[in-house]
Amino acid sequence: MEPTQNIREKFGRFRILVVGRANAGKTTLLQRICNTTEKPEIFDRDGNKIDAAVVQGTVNRGYHDIENELVFRSNQDYVFHDSCGFESGGEDEFKKMKEFVLDRASTTKLKERIHVIWYCIPMDEYHRAITKAEERFFSECDTNNVPVIAVFTKFDALWDDAYGQLKRSGLTRRECSNGAPERAKEIFANTKIWDRLRETQYPPKDCVCVAEMEKDTADCVPLLEITTSALGEEAMQMLLISTQRTNMALCVKYAVEKVLIIYIGKARKWSS
Repeated sequence: MEPTQNIREKFGRFRILVVGRANAGKTTLLQRICNTTEKPEIFDRDGNKIDAAVVQGTVNRGYHDIENELVFRSNQDYVFHDSCGFESGGEDEFKKMKEFVLDRASTTKLKERIHVIWYCIPMDEYHRAITKAEERFFSECDTNNVPVIAVFTKFDALWDDAYGQLKRSGLTRRECSNGAPERAKEIFANTKIWDRLRETQYPPKDCVCVAEMEKDTADCVPLLEITTSALGEEAMQMLLISTQRTNMALCVKYAVEKVLIIYIGKARKWSS
């Protein structure tokens, strides 16, 4: 197993492309991952800092330069890239996004490679969760072995619908509150959203539902665990694990799994 320091020197920081329509909860998700409420700093490809005021107008309209790097001061081990408005239907933006993925998935400059793509789909509009943007991305965008995780954001919006269903069935408020998360999972399963994505030409590697990301108690562990598993390659897994400054549970889990794998391997060797 290559030491983490050597992996960092070789591959740099963990780089994520975040895709999703405006108001999909992308910024809130990234803030929670980096344990901050601050806005990210913005850098160009050469590492030059960009004045946020200069790009704020286009950001407010949902357009970003996908080449720009978003870095949170609270955890500078991550580099994020934001998709550049193709969700609005722009042909040029979609083409630029595909070119970016192709370039950053296979570039010989290892420190500039993207390691995973998080495609954020908000559940506060679950009746139209799969739009033309999602259909086009998963039918046309070959990510060249970079894993894509479908992140169903704002999942707590389904809790409200679930609560209403349970309330109408005659349950008490406490029973509705306790039962809403499980009923929400049933509502989600019935939408067949995940089934539709898995049937596309280039389906996501896995999916995860995240809720209440605006709260300090929000749980990002499932997203990080699924991302780690999707990476497959041990060096990339270690690179992601090394970014965890506050999430000791994931670090411990990964370490225990690796020890078990080594132990089982030795046991099999001895038995043979």
